[in-house]
Amino acid sequence: MSILNSTHRFVVTENVLVKQYASWDRGEHVREWTVLSALPASVPDLVPQVIESGLDTDPPWLAMTVLPGEPLSGRLDGPRLDALEVALRRLWSAPVGSLPPRRFDPAYCCAEVRRRLAESARPPGVAGDAFDAALGLPPLPSSAAGQVVGHGDPNLANYLWDGVRVRVVDFEDAGSSDVAYELGTLVEHLSARELDADVFCARFADLGVDAGRLRLARLWWAAFWLHLLLPGGPAVRRNPPGTLEVQAVRLLALIG
Repeated sequence: MSILNSTHRFVVTENVLVKQYASWDRGEHVREWTVLSALPASVPDLVPQVIESGLDTDPPWLAMTVLPGEPLSGRLDGPRLDALEVALRRLWSAPVGSLPPRRFDPAYCCAEVRRRLAESARPPGVAGDAFDAALGLPPLPSSAAGQVVGHGDPNLANYLWDGVRVRVVDFEDAGSSDVAYELGTLVEHLSARELDADVFCARFADLGVDAGRLRLARLWWAAFWLHLLLPGGPAVRRNPPGTLEVQAVRLLALIG
């Protein structure tokens, strides 16, 4: 079976999935191969296992095991929330080793979001108020104690539910990170809008998550999505009318 999405082509044969990259200018294929090669031994059956690779071909490709399950989406019930928590804890328990920092690390996120906003036209109304507030956000420190393996792209569609447990796919942006930043990235993703962010984050209180850092991470990722939803932005066509204003209200509420 061959599947083509907006980014890559997937060919599935029995228990093997071949991922052919449509774009790889950021080294997505190398990063995903590096992270997946390092993970399976410490978190068996949580992430795909790389079988073979063609990193130097055009296009590059990875052959990996197929994981069972359907993508998470919408409002998650108790069993799905519990399974997502378990999956994240397992991922964060894996040794980081020599993995590079995840893509869009805190320092880059702050600088890039601020640059993109500064180069964009200010929208009217509440979106303009949020736009101004985002430009004034304080920076987020680049590092924090307790480094973990960060997924980097926590679209709920990348978490597969098989009725019992959740497994994780798509590691093109993965690398070393910290729990507060990863939680902020996840709960502010547009796919997680029906997730009670505060309640879900509280599940990880035993990990000693810095509340101030988590709030800043959420603010910067809320600002990131605000930018993508600006008129003409890449997220506009994939979301219903009014999403920009909803995002603006969310960002302003986070600022308080």
